[in-house]
Amino acid sequence: MKIAVLGAGAWGTSISINLCARHEVRLWARDAAHVAALRADRINQRYLPGHSLPPALALEDDLARALDGAELMLVAVTTNGLRATLRAVRATASSVPLVWLCKGFESAQAKLPHQVCAEELPGSVPRGVLSGPSFAEEVARGLPAALTLASGDSGFARNAARALHGATLRVYLSEDVAGVEAAGAVKNVIAIAAGVSDGLELGLSARAALITRGLAEMMRLGVALGGRAETFMGLAGAGDLILTSTGDLSRNRRVGLALARGTPLDAVLAGLGHIAEGVHTARAVAGLAQKLSVEMPITRAVCRVLDDPRQARAAVQELLAREQKSEY
Repeated sequence: MKIAVLGAGAWGTSISINLCARHEVRLWARDAAHVAALRADRINQRYLPGHSLPPALALEDDLARALDGAELMLVAVTTNGLRATLRAVRATASSVPLVWLCKGFESAQAKLPHQVCAEELPGSVPRGVLSGPSFAEEVARGLPAALTLASGDSGFARNAARALHGATLRVYLSEDVAGVEAAGAVKNVIAIAAGVSDGLELGLSARAALITRGLAEMMRLGVALGGRAETFMGLAGAGDLILTSTGDLSRNRRVGLALARGTPLDAVLAGLGHIAEGVHTARAVAGLAQKLSVEMPITRAVCRVLDDPRQARAAVQELLAREQKSEY
């Protein structure tokens, strides 16, 4: 199959490397200088150092050429970059079926990716979301991982999943687009909280409690947005939350660790060198929760710490001081 991957960040590069062994893959980036560096080095030094690009992987800075003849499009840009990318795709008059890999809410309007897609692309174009517990570094190395592909078009979902499924990359099917997206977005916020907890050395018991209660927050908001409760107990929910909250490769967890040390957010992000979606998502989630009357105390605490890292311990104390209540 001919696959166009849009976005040459860590995840776009990683999935391209993984798929190259069994498909004809073109990796596109809008920055011509970045593409020139990729062609010269055959390594994505900025986003995924240490992983050579396969000789068969084609690199493009021209979107029309990247999409020419493609049978599937994987959009691996940030959530806030999704709308502009889809508008550029629309300008090429492309009708290539697409799967987006981003996890988050569009900051300006707190919209999920499928809502952005509905606004920017014709409804006749088959589409879906790929999400689940996966670090780009590990997928590029060919280590085992399992993901969920959700789409309202079951035929498209089966075909796309079959194409992406490989010896070490398992792809499961779902029809719950909203639930899979909400899980992938909110887990980044909870991962920041887990990083703060670890940074304050509150212990493993505290981290386990925070992850579990964070899962309850994810589920409450996801169901309010039309998702199914069971989705949050699967790969896109509990699976991705556990990985992102505990894994040392997690950018969002690293943000929390740094904030716990009192490092200002600007300095944290500058040192990270990558996008941490939870930072942009936290306030959108908090605003949406308030609008929908969904209780999300951990998310509120994360917003407080993002605004002022010196408030980390106070935010934890506020969570601990909450009124005693039934777990369910």
